[in-house]
Amino acid sequence: MIDHDTAYSGLFDGDSHGQWAFGTSFDDPLAGVDTTVPDDVDTAALARYCLMLGDDALIAAQRLAEWGMRAPELEEEVALMNIGLDLLGQARLLLARAAAADATIVPFISETSPVPAEDALALFRSVDALRCVRLVEVANGDFARTIVRSLVFSTWRLAVLDRLRTSRDPVLAAVAEKGVKELTYHRDYAARWTVTLGCGTDESRRRMIDALEFVWPLVEELFVPTEEELALVSAGVAVDPRTTRDEFERVLAQVLHASELHAPRGASVGTVAGRAGRQGMHTEALGLLLAEMQSVARAYPEGTW
Repeated sequence: MIDHDTAYSGLFDGDSHGQWAFGTSFDDPLAGVDTTVPDDVDTAALARYCLMLGDDALIAAQRLAEWGMRAPELEEEVALMNIGLDLLGQARLLLARAAAADATIVPFISETSPVPAEDALALFRSVDALRCVRLVEVANGDFARTIVRSLVFSTWRLAVLDRLRTSRDPVLAAVAEKGVKELTYHRDYAARWTVTLGCGTDESRRRMIDALEFVWPLVEELFVPTEEELALVSAGVAVDPRTTRDEFERVLAQVLHASELHAPRGASVGTVAGRAGRQGMHTEALGLLLAEMQSVARAYPEGTW
């Protein structure tokens, strides 16, 4: 039986297929973890921070799922799907933590709805309620663009979660501890393909250059902290993304050098009245993605599966 009152129990079925709940690993990352929010932590700020990290993973996972039956080789399809499952597992735990910290953020469906809080957050919020960075939401493009985006995203997220392992929030620390192992593989996978394509044929190199030109304007947003992040940094809970910049640039420089590629120069994607993805200002691509991702849940809001 599944307990729909909490995301932290009933996630394993009788056959112990834990990969469907937590990605490609079989261990419950919250086993033995005290899920109580520290008394001096602003629960509303914690909820918004978890939404940011959870939405990044959720939308990145959805984009990777679009490669099903479309990847260049079966082996790469399996790899992309496994990476997506890892991110989906992170998203589920982070969205559940957000709901536990502040129940008012969960969309109301009905008094009798069986939908868990984290599913409601994923499937019943509008575009402007999501808090993901715009890097994860733009269309996949070709395989080269997906590889470049994965390299950028995994390098940045790995640096963030590595620092988040010492968070005073025990759930964030536990999710980060598991996520670091997953993201290390994600980054290695993307780096190896970056070298392969960059040093491959004239066509693969051209596609990588085009992919870098497309992705690079979306990089700057990754290092702009929100007010919630800065407040939680002071409380020892969150990570200031600016502190990850040096590591990010060092890793990317090594990979691009090995790939005989260069980071483009040019303006970053701007904000609208100072708002970007973290403030609910998104690209048109996210609306199209959500329309597909949420269609079944919205058609059958009382459904059980």
